[in-house]
Amino acid sequence: MGRIHLFEFEDQKWFPAFLRNYGTDFLQFLSNKTKMYKPIVPVLERGLKTCGEDTIVDLGSGGGGGLLWLNSELLKSNPGLKIVLTDFYPNISAFKYTQKQAENFDFMDAPVDARNVPDNLQGLRTQFLSLHHFKPDDARKILQNAVNAGSGIGVFEAQERSVPSILAMLFSPISVVLTTPFIRPFKLGRLLFTYLIPIVPLFVLWDGIVSSLRTYSVKEMEALVASLEQGDTYHWEIQRVKSGPGVILYLLGIPK
Repeated sequence: MGRIHLFEFEDQKWFPAFLRNYGTDFLQFLSNKTKMYKPIVPVLERGLKTCGEDTIVDLGSGGGGGLLWLNSELLKSNPGLKIVLTDFYPNISAFKYTQKQAENFDFMDAPVDARNVPDNLQGLRTQFLSLHHFKPDDARKILQNAVNAGSGIGVFEAQERSVPSILAMLFSPISVVLTTPFIRPFKLGRLLFTYLIPIVPLFVLWDGIVSSLRTYSVKEMEALVASLEQGDTYHWEIQRVKSGPGVILYLLGIPK
């Protein structure tokens, strides 16, 4: 199945920010409760150690809360760890809430473009559930920008372009309905647009299916890496690993 870059509501400038935030809040709640990133803890630990870094600069963070469980695991081997949350559409209230849950989180309140990261943001760059939002040329620019800056980068996707992954997305509206009362911080609007006017379950369903159709395969990520200027100055690790009933596709790039 070839990659299909249909539109996601979350990417549209006209899409209300509060609805976008409800969607990312749901994804982050799910990632923490299911511990979906457990298989890639060693990957991040290896990236931090090899790069000699104690800071993660997270790109496309959404609300940032999806990293809370992962952070608690990484702190066991990296007690001085700091995570900086960034996004092109920063969700400041969610960033602040995440910071209250774990003091080693910081955030940028100004938009940060993953294709052109400011020089003052130093650390191992990460992207969780966000590379698929970018078309191949822009995805290449993200990787090239990391190489140009001499920064390590880790990209992680919790879905793939396959029939089972797409079928799994069909159950996302049910998950939204069942989990919404437990998502924090509590917001009355989240209940309104989940139960009375079910926009959130429907847009999460659409964006979830499209995310699967957009996700880069291992071979496609290898092709992106092969096209980079001075890409051979990096060690690239591109793999597919099991995570519960699903999978995580990941790319880790470390300067040689």
